[in-house]
Amino acid sequence: MTSTIQRAELQAKIWKIANEVRGSVDGWDFKHFVLGALFYRFISENFTKYIEGGDDSVNYANYPDKDITRDIKDDAIKTKGYFILPSQLFTNVVNTANTNPNLNTDLKAIFVSIESSANGYPSEEDIKGLFADFDTTSMRLGNTVESKNSRLASVLKGVEELNFGNFEDNEIDLFGDAYEFLIGNYAANAGKSGGEFFTPVHVSKLIAQLAMHKQEKVNKIYDPAAGSGSLLLQAKKHFDAHIIEEGFFGQEINHTTYNLARMNMFLHNINYDKFNIALGDTLHHPHFIDDKPFDAIVSNPPYSVKWVGDDDPTLINDDRFAPAGVLAPKSKADFAFVLHALSYLSSKGRAALVCFPGIFYRGGAEQKIRKYLVDNNFVETIISVAPNLFYGTSIAVTILVLSKHKTDNTTQFIDASGEDFFKKVTNNNMMTDAHIEKIMALFDSKEDVEHVAKSIDNTKIGENDYNLSVSSYVEVKNNREKTNIVELNAAVAKTVLKINKLRADIDAIINEIEA
Repeated sequence: MTSTIQRAELQAKIWKIANEVRGSVDGWDFKHFVLGALFYRFISENFTKYIEGGDDSVNYANYPDKDITRDIKDDAIKTKGYFILPSQLFTNVVNTANTNPNLNTDLKAIFVSIESSANGYPSEEDIKGLFADFDTTSMRLGNTVESKNSRLASVLKGVEELNFGNFEDNEIDLFGDAYEFLIGNYAANAGKSGGEFFTPVHVSKLIAQLAMHKQEKVNKIYDPAAGSGSLLLQAKKHFDAHIIEEGFFGQEINHTTYNLARMNMFLHNINYDKFNIALGDTLHHPHFIDDKPFDAIVSNPPYSVKWVGDDDPTLINDDRFAPAGVLAPKSKADFAFVLHALSYLSSKGRAALVCFPGIFYRGGAEQKIRKYLVDNNFVETIISVAPNLFYGTSIAVTILVLSKHKTDNTTQFIDASGEDFFKKVTNNNMMTDAHIEKIMALFDSKEDVEHVAKSIDNTKIGENDYNLSVSSYVEVKNNREKTNIVELNAAVAKTVLKINKLRADIDAIINEIEA
């Protein structure tokens, strides 16, 4: 099944489920139930495959719960990170979903059991709270037990109908595509999600390729504002041939999105011991200090959010911010995320960050931070891309690529905002693989291309007040039609002669009539 067909079928099924619960569950809240059911089905099938071990004579779903020994359970949790009893499997629950009067409370008990199965094991923190947003007793599902059960059964039955074989073998990113589809259809309500921000797959591809460029292996990859994990997972998807030796690391402040990121890791068959997603405020309470440096960093941090800044005088002594000698403005934390990423970056790696364009030309503290970055030769490339690439904002963002291993003292600027670098799809723009390849070719060659790419000596950037806007260095192509003034004047002269002759002829005719 091709990716186009898979994606169309996925979207049709999700929309069908949405229509069946329409009017009772807000569209934006609805995503929790669909994504939660998708995840529940996945871990059930994935766990079953592990227990059966490829033996066709074993059917774990038919095992009596009482036959599960402590040793079986212990070994499974140490390997998979959790345990699911046969009666708790998605397939067994969905079979009786329409007739089970206790469906909502049974599901809640199952989710509690799966999460608590990891208690006392190394996977405990990775499993805890995974189903927190799939609240099967929520009033959002209805005011009565019957209405809750009816809508839960509709969601479970809808997810059961998805027929893509093995999740990890799909041509599409099942979880990411479902998430993106839901966001696209409920974009008007997306702002109520408490800061969660999804990076579209095509943008994630570009970011991952920039961060991983020409690295045959990396120690680990990190996203300080992980969201639903899409950027980290694009690195895995695009670079299966690469060795990400110690796994995937990320921190996320929003609890719902933090859960989605952990679910997403499992959905992509990344075992609990190969990822570490932390919950918390990266700027104020950073995790993974003992795990740095990272060879690859990818991120789409929130644009111009407020932070404590110089209201906390101790921050200027923080190892992340001290080298720049100044803190990012309290009303705009963008450069705080940039400096954080830089401090976590290894001497051989790259960081690729999506940034609000204003930080590249504004004055004050932001100009001083740009001076620090340029004077220390940390900025490799700055890429402006097309507007309308993201849901919920039309901003034409800028991508900042940081490196600590540059061999020349120049900064590359790429203008990828033109029509050669995107195509319009409904209300949004998107980059195809061909567009991404074109950008990567420019990034790799570092060659100047008129109206598209130019490398500038850092001393000249300093002379230009450390302005890092792409438009300051890459001249926009003039698409206006060129006019030959000499030919135009000659044509005007001929026209004037014709007009004068016509007027004379008209005057002669009038005089003849009046005579």
